[in-house]
Amino acid sequence: MQGTSEPFLDLESHAYRNLISKSLLNKGHNARLKRAIEKTKRGEPVTIAYIGGSITHGAGAEPIHMNCYAYQSFQLFKKMFAPTSDSPLRLIKAGLGGTPSELGVIRYHRDVLREGTVLPDIVIVEFAVNDADDETQGVCYESLVLKALGADNDPAVILLFSVFENDWNLQDRLAPVGWHYNLPMVSMKDAVVEQFQHTPEEGGVISKEQFFHDIYHPSNSGHHIMADCLSWLFNITNQSELDRSIHTIDKPPLIGNDFMDVKLLDRLNGDRIARIDAGGFGRTDTDLQMAEMDDDPCGTPHFPNNWMYKGKHEEGGGRFKMILRSKRLILIFKDSGSDEFGIANISVDGKLVRKADPRQINWTHCHAMLLFDEKDARERTIEIEMAEGHEEKWFTILGFGYVN
Repeated sequence: MQGTSEPFLDLESHAYRNLISKSLLNKGHNARLKRAIEKTKRGEPVTIAYIGGSITHGAGAEPIHMNCYAYQSFQLFKKMFAPTSDSPLRLIKAGLGGTPSELGVIRYHRDVLREGTVLPDIVIVEFAVNDADDETQGVCYESLVLKALGADNDPAVILLFSVFENDWNLQDRLAPVGWHYNLPMVSMKDAVVEQFQHTPEEGGVISKEQFFHDIYHPSNSGHHIMADCLSWLFNITNQSELDRSIHTIDKPPLIGNDFMDVKLLDRLNGDRIARIDAGGFGRTDTDLQMAEMDDDPCGTPHFPNNWMYKGKHEEGGGRFKMILRSKRLILIFKDSGSDEFGIANISVDGKLVRKADPRQINWTHCHAMLLFDEKDARERTIEIEMAEGHEEKWFTILGFGYVN
C-alpha cells in the first residue's frame, strides 16, 4: 500500500512516461494487434482476454474486479479506440492464483474460449511469476502461447511479465518464446525494478512500498502502472505502420509444443473419454478455489465437476480407477489448509509414479501434477488411492489434462 511518507505519484510527469516506455520489451509483428484496433475503431465486436495467475486475477487491487490491471487496461483500450462508450467490447479475465501455465494451458478452452463459444481478438498471457512450478520448464507455456496464436481468427497474443517484490521473475526463460514468434512483450521488471533504487531526486518514480500490496502482488498503484504499460503498447502499435511481412508462427518450437492440444477431463465429460470407476471418490467437493472472472465482483468456483474421497467408509471402496488412451497426463487435485486432507498415491499401469500431498501448499487452490509425458499414445490404467495411514483422510481429484 502507498505509505504516507511516499511522494505523490505524478502520472503525467516525464519521469513517469519514461518508466512506462521502458516496459515495452518488444513491439512484435503488429498486424494482428492493429487488426483488432481497427475492428474496434469501426465499432465491431472485439474481445480482449487475459489469462494468468493471481496478479491477473487482481490480487492486491481493491476492489479486485475494477482496479485490477486487466479491467483497467481493457477500459483504456476502449477509451482509446472505441467510437462510442457502448461499443461492443468484451472482457474475459481468467486469472487463477498460485497456478502456472501447466494448469493454464488446460484451462484455456474452458476459461478463455468458453468451451469454444468465444474467439478473442487479443490474448494477454501473464505467467512470469507463476511458472517456477511448471514441471515442464516452459513447454506448457509455449504450448499455451501457440494454442492462442493458432486460433482461426488469428488473434494478437501479448506476453506480459509481472515481477515480485524481490525483483524476480522468469522473463529470461519465457521472453525467448516471444522473440521466437516476434510477439509483443511488456515487462514490468524492465519498467520498475531499476528505478526502485533511486530517490525522487535521482529520478525514482515509485517506491516498492507504493508499487506492491505485499511481496507478490501489486497495489492499486501497481495495477494502474501495469495497465498503463499495456496501453503504451496499444498506443505505439496504433501509431506504427502496418507490418506487411509474413508473420511466421509455423516453425519448430523453441522449448516445446507437446501440450498444445491438451484437453480437460473431469466428472462432466470423463465417462465419454475414459472408462472410470470412481470407487470411494463418489462425492463432489464444493469448497473450491474461487476467483472473480471477467468484471464480476463475485467469485467463481474452479473445477466444480470433481471426484472427492472422504474416508474408507465411503460406498464403492477406496480406489479411483481410470483407463484412458493417452501419451501425456496431468492430474489436477485440490490443495487445502485443512488437516482433514491426506496424501494419495498415484499409480500408472500398476507402478507408483507420484504422491500427491494436498497440505504441501496449505491453502485451498488447484494443483497440477505431471503423471507421464511420453512420445506415443497407448491405453493406460491410472489408479489413485489414499496412502497408508491416510485412509480416513480426504482427497479431491479436480480433473485431468490429457493429450491423446
